[in-house]
Amino acid sequence: MLDDFLVRAALAGIGVSLAAAPLGCFIVWRRMAYFGDATAHAAMLGVALSLTLSTPIFAGVLLISLLMAVTVSTLSGRGYAMDTLLGVMAHSALAVGLVAVSFLSGVRIDLMAYLFGDILAVGKTDLAIIWGGALLVLVMVGYRWSALLLSTLNPDLALASGISPRREQLVLTIALAIVVAVAIKVVGVLLIAAMLIIPAATARRFSRTPEVMALMAAIIGACASVTGLTFSYHFDSPTGPTIVCVVAFLFVVLNAVNTLTRRMGRHFRSGQQVL
Repeated sequence: MLDDFLVRAALAGIGVSLAAAPLGCFIVWRRMAYFGDATAHAAMLGVALSLTLSTPIFAGVLLISLLMAVTVSTLSGRGYAMDTLLGVMAHSALAVGLVAVSFLSGVRIDLMAYLFGDILAVGKTDLAIIWGGALLVLVMVGYRWSALLLSTLNPDLALASGISPRREQLVLTIALAIVVAVAIKVVGVLLIAAMLIIPAATARRFSRTPEVMALMAAIIGACASVTGLTFSYHFDSPTGPTIVCVVAFLFVVLNAVNTLTRRMGRHFRSGQQVL
């Protein structure tokens, strides 16, 4: 079954969606979209490092993503303007990575594959790395779920309960670096943040509990991955961007349906009161 490249691509998309869903929820709750962007953009520098040292791409991307995430997380609490810090670090890392790759001699590289993903080229080794990373992220977040939630909702209460918000921030930092490293093959450097944020933002208005939101985000991301892969195959469009287009479409449609349903509910209740 894994010899079929479409099956491998679908499994890769589902694996990334499962890993990104709970992490994306915390990014939305903490309003940390800048954090995901900076970490994802730094992945290109990791690609250049891996090609220079002839090491696996996953290792270089994981190392640089982790360094960027830790740096942004550390500087965020020291009075720096985060929008400025994001602009400097994220785009500088991406630019330096692209320039570094261009200077590599004797190495042929498809930049589009790293910028926008190449899910159709996922092999069995890539699939094992993606699912291994996804399971590791799910175990990390699941084990620290209550502590992460408490430190997100009320850092002072977390401190009073013996939970260190900075430690939980470090857990999120490591998990984010792992997701970026495993997702680069699927959606690429420029679209990773979209797969983190959009499914979680879509699920937010339909969820009454954090656990339901994380589950719905995983389902939305997985459905978008499979649907985007199908559209890409039939219409010969770039797969990574197509997946993001599908999840963005779901965000617009489901939010419109939710808004319309609420308005109709209020109108119905007001009509009952008049009667």
